[in-house]
Amino acid sequence: MLSVVRLLLAMLTLAAIGWQLWLHIEASYNALNFFSYFTNLSNLLAAVVLLLSVFLRVRRHSALDSLRYVSATNMVVVGLVFVALLRNVDLGALRPWVNIVLHYVMPIAIVLDWVIEAPRSRLTARHLLLALIFPTAYLVYVLLRGAASNWYPYPFLVPANVGGYGGVALYAIGIFVTFLAVGSALLAIGNRARAAASGNRSRSSME
Repeated sequence: MLSVVRLLLAMLTLAAIGWQLWLHIEASYNALNFFSYFTNLSNLLAAVVLLLSVFLRVRRHSALDSLRYVSATNMVVVGLVFVALLRNVDLGALRPWVNIVLHYVMPIAIVLDWVIEAPRSRLTARHLLLALIFPTAYLVYVLLRGAASNWYPYPFLVPANVGGYGGVALYAIGIFVTFLAVGSALLAIGNRARAAASGNRSRSSME
């Protein structure tokens, strides 16, 4: 049942992103801009991880646990940042059903997936560091590209909107702290679930 749900969620996410991309291109918007949204990138990663979880289920290994952890961290932050900073912002051509899938359904679903199936390997501070690499690289990319093209994916990253780069830095620090807190919480939840699952398997083998 879990595999079926994962497959359906992955297909729904890819359909939502594909539909919005088609509308984006049809309106003659820049395709690179579309893939410069953290939401789109994180949801694409989440869909891929769900598919890997389905088709590599027999050969579970630590790399997949790492991907699931990174994906879960990204998706929780996607949901939190949207609710805190973007819920009342004009979303332009973004279709309501796509918005619901990418900003509400998937963040909740990925967290539940993380809680329901414990990682097979123990998570460490290295995993937390790994979860921070992608958003850091993304921020550097967005700011450099924004300075060159004068286009930013989110209003809180536009220097003119937040009082210059100092304001952008404050938002970036706030979001970084959010990633750190979310990553730490998911790491603890994953290790606790793993320990509980190991204990259950040990008791079952003794009976």
